[in-house]
Formats: sequence, structure tokens, C-alpha cells
Amino acid sequence: MDRSFLDWPFFEDRHRVLAQGLEEWAVGALPVDHGDVDGACRGLVRALGDAGWLAHSGGEALDVRALCVIRETLARHDGLADFAFAMQGLGMGAVTLFGNAAQRDWLERTRAGRAIAGFALTEPGSGSDVARLATSARRDGDGWVLDGEKTYISNGGIADVYVIVARTGEAPGARGLSAFLLPADTAGLEVISRIAVMAPHPLAHLRLTGVRLPDDALIGQPGQGFRIAMTVLDHFRPTVGAAALGFARRALDEALARVRSRQIQGAPMAELQMVQGHLADMALKIDAAALLIYRAAWAKDQGAPRITREAAMAKLYATEIAQEVIDQAVQLHGGDGVRTGSTVESLYREIRALRIYEGASDVQRVVIARSILEGA
Repeated sequence: MDRSFLDWPFFEDRHRVLAQGLEEWAVGALPVDHGDVDGACRGLVRALGDAGWLAHSGGEALDVRALCVIRETLARHDGLADFAFAMQGLGMGAVTLFGNAAQRDWLERTRAGRAIAGFALTEPGSGSDVARLATSARRDGDGWVLDGEKTYISNGGIADVYVIVARTGEAPGARGLSAFLLPADTAGLEVISRIAVMAPHPLAHLRLTGVRLPDDALIGQPGQGFRIAMTVLDHFRPTVGAAALGFARRALDEALARVRSRQIQGAPMAELQMVQGHLADMALKIDAAALLIYRAAWAKDQGAPRITREAAMAKLYATEIAQEVIDQAVQLHGGDGVRTGSTVESLYREIRALRIYEGASDVQRVVIARSILEGA
């Protein structure tokens, strides 16, 4: 396992200490049994909270490099553990960055692993195009009434609290959205279906029917919902790349073990030049992805107001090359690579969603291109 990247100047000693401590914890605690996915996620959130790792998921500020180190480490050991950690951060990211004192009570619970968070942005008719979001929130006396549907919501069905983005109509399109904190036991919120995917995670389709929220459920100001959502994604998109990097590093480790032990014509596969070429390509892609990820994280931690371009580059490249690295690892395993339950087969299923969620790869290309054109 190559950990030399921790010596790069992007990191401070506290990040190296964090990485070492989490690695030692993960070796003893992961992976967990995924047979009951809901139960596994609940258990992982509790364990991550008890061990103190969720303290990094939110608070007075977000250390993006720490988030990336944690996601990379957890993903290398157990994709579901990475998911459990990531959703505590993403789900409460709006509260960390914009929440009031009352809302931050929930943040303390999610950081301790005593409550599970969800971030409800995607809708049946608006995934990548957030400006087309249709869920509505209207003023009603001293509160709000929300109606609409959300889909592919991570932790849907097991979350204790959601951040919901809804249309309040201050202006057309993206400028007319607002963000709200919604406890899961609020009347009118319904889980209408659970969504099964190729790498099982808790996902659900939610319906809001006359959901009443008090005025202080509003996060930030009316009309700031799009800005809040994009600011949260600016912080967390590099961490998606970090999770992909963790998957890719594990795939390379598995490939190295395979080619060193597997004999072909009386010699290890590792002695074949073509195999060596594949390994070199895998290592090259991994280092290039790591550089992009930790550049973006470092820039945000240094106070950059926006890292939209850097985050998009990190997320796009890392998730795309992780798919390639894992695919090559499967190929080097031969028939064993497609055997259900093998590590590389699991990685092959885990990586695919990362090229879609929090901004699909083609959306990231558009973001990067627009940034280049605006700067030309």
C-alpha cells in the first residue's frame, strides 16, 4: 500500500496523524457485513461517531483535506463505510456552512453518530439541472408548507433529518430556491419507495404533501438555496474523487497481489512486460488523480471562495480513471475477477455510481469548459 502521497506539501502533520489513526481503526473495524444494508449503515454511523471520526464531518468549518483523507481511507477498506461517513457530511453540509444555532443542534447529533442525515436535492424531473427543481415551499403564517417529490436520496428511509431544497419563487430558475431543515418524523413526509442499485446503499423516493415547517427551518435566507447547494458541493465534490481514489488504490493493491502470485508458463504474471505496462498505467492514473484531488482540497482550505473548476476536474478525472483502474484489475484477475463476492468485483459495482452522483461526468466537463471560456 503506497502512502508516500501523504508527504506531499498539500498536507500538514495533523492530516498525516489522522490518516495513520484512521488506517489503524479501519484495519480492525472494516469491512462490515453488508447483508442488511440499512442495519449496516446505522451501525457504521454509530461506530464512526463513537470513534470520533464523524467529528470531521462538520462543525465550525470543514477541513476538505481531512474529508478527502478520510473518504479515501474508508473507501479502500469498505465502500459502505465511506458512504456512511460521506452522507453525514454532505447531508449536514448546509447546516455546517449556513445553519443557525437551533439547526446546529442536529449537527451535534450527526457528528456524534446519534442521528443520520440526508441531502434531498434530486427530483424525478431535475437531476443535473437544479434550476428546474419543482418541489415548492410557500409561506403560510409564521412558517412554510412544502409539496413535491425527491428521488435517489441517499439515506432515504433511514435518515433522521434531511436538508431539502425547494422553490420559494423569489426569482426565476436557480435564484428562486431555498434550503430547509426537515426532521424525518415531520407529518406529510413519506417514503414512497426504496431504490435498489447495483452496489446496495440506502436510497429512496420521497414525497412531501403539505409538510409544515416553522420559519426557523429555513437555512440562510430565502432565495439562497442554489448558492447553498453549490457551496456544499464545492466542498464535497473533491471528496467524491477521494472515494474513487480509495477504490482505485485498493484495486491496484489487489492486482499487484494477483500478478505476483499467479503463475503463467512457470513464472509470475508480474514478469510479463504487458502486465507491467498495465500496472504502470494504473499507478500513473492514480497519482494524477490524487494530485488533482488534493490540489482542490488544499485550495479550499487556503480560503479560496470558490473551487468550482478545481473540484470539477478532481471529481471528473478521479472517478473516470478509477473505473479504468478497477476494470484493469478485473481483467488481470481473469475469471476470478468477475466472481461474485471477490474484492475487485465489488469495486467494479461500487465505482460506477460515483461517475453520476454529485454531478455526472459530462456535467463536470461543461463546468470545466465554461470556466475556461469565462477566463479566456
